[in-house]
Amino acid sequence: MSAVDELLTRARSRLIRVEPREAAALQSEGALIVDIRPHANRLDEGEIPGAVVMERIVLEWRLDPTGEHRLPGLAADTPVILVCNEGYASSLAAADAHRLGLAHATDLIGGFRAWKSAGLPVVPGGSPAVP
Repeated sequence: MSAVDELLTRARSRLIRVEPREAAALQSEGALIVDIRPHANRLDEGEIPGAVVMERIVLEWRLDPTGEHRLPGLAADTPVILVCNEGYASSLAAADAHRLGLAHATDLIGGFRAWKSAGLPVVPGGSPAVP
């Protein structure tokens, strides 16, 4: 097993990952969906309605429930679902969110592409990322 595969396996062992329809239901109950996909992918493929777009480079600062740069309203008990293209980078990001103290952070199995394939709502992409 490669080092990155081992890292991914360890990250996922701490998560209760969710399928697209489950993520949609959790979002309707107040879970925060965070889209970490590159701008080009969001432009080409669209976005999940209501998702917060966040560049990976600022993720830890914006998802630190104790930090001064956290998203408004973010607390340690906020359910957060990270989304990337296919569910790999989001697993690593969700594990990072756990280490920051977000006990209910997870990611979307199959990523945005699984969401779209499940026939769930998608809006045109290109939203600005949270600074």
